Amino acid sequence: MKKELLLASALVSTMGFASVANAVTATMSGMHATGLQGDDSDEAAAGTIARDSTSDFTVSLAETTDGGVGIATSFMLANESGALHTAGLTLTFTDGSKLDVVNAGNAAASHDISVPGAAGSPGVSVTTTNLAQTGLDFFGEAGDVSFEWHSASDFMADGLKIGASMSFDDGVAAAGSAALESSWGLGATYVTSAGDTALTIGAGVADSEWKDNASTIDGSNGFHIGFSAVTGDLTVAAGYANGDKILADGEEAIYDNTVSSVGVKYVTGDVTLSAGFESAEGDDGTFAAAGGSDDAQDATSFGISYAVASGVTANLGWKNIDAKNEGASDATGGNSWYLGATMSF
Repeated sequence: MKKELLLASALVSTMGFASVANAVTATMSGMHATGLQGDDSDEAAAGTIARDSTSDFTVSLAETTDGGVGIATSFMLANESGALHTAGLTLTFTDGSKLDVVNAGNAAASHDISVPGAAGSPGVSVTTTNLAQTGLDFFGEAGDVSFEWHSASDFMADGLKIGASMSFDDGVAAAGSAALESSWGLGATYVTSAGDTALTIGAGVADSEWKDNASTIDGSNGFHIGFSAVTGDLTVAAGYANGDKILADGEEAIYDNTVSSVGVKYVTGDVTLSAGFESAEGDDGTFAAAGGSDDAQDATSFGISYAVASGVTANLGWKNIDAKNEGASDATGGNSWYLGATMSF
């Protein structure tokens, strides 16, 4: 019997259970969205209907030192909606500030305003030569050798939070396409109230240097500003961004790109109604040389979301894109709808 107990103890120790008490705290989160997406492209003879599914599964690790400093990171086991992401380290200090090191983000992108739009994932493609950039954070790159500092809330003033980031050259040579050399970003978010309305203002500015073996490259740069106003169940948001964008996958850039976005969201019980409009326009060309007329994309979207149960949401979305390439209609864009559900944990 004594030998059996010794054997059992050795087995448990070998399997690692004896060290569980010293492990960091791990939590898991994820989602799976599945549904149907219908596309009616302006360039296609007939519309199409296809399955649209995405899945994410993330493990987050965190622990706190005896001095009260939090240390956290995370990694994805699955991400069908894009490339897998492995976070760097996040240090949380006793004053509430944070520091992201290794594979950090850009502070400008961290402070952009979220503008309501469609529900689910309706989408219709435009021609690949249409390079008008959408989204308020189309600029603001960061590499692996980087850090981002986040202030605590109420930094120097009630409701103010700021951030700063820098990215450095990782030594990888540029080949047939451009490579990021260095970047910096600044961002700020201010939260206040006006009567019954909660008002959030976000702004950011960023700049980056690029390298290429064969061409002279101007850097990416830009700024964005936006606001979100919440009164009861109603949210109204708008934003504007302007800047230049280097495209790392080819000898191309887009200059003086502007994005204007406005959206509204209303929650009534378990139902959320949303609508949005975004207009993007920019002049594309080779490095250091703008093209001719602007590329443009105007997108209008609507959405209805229904909370079926805890963690389960049914989504119905619609989106229309009107596109122009070099100042003329490029016969792409069109309408798209989505009907599906998302389950999150």
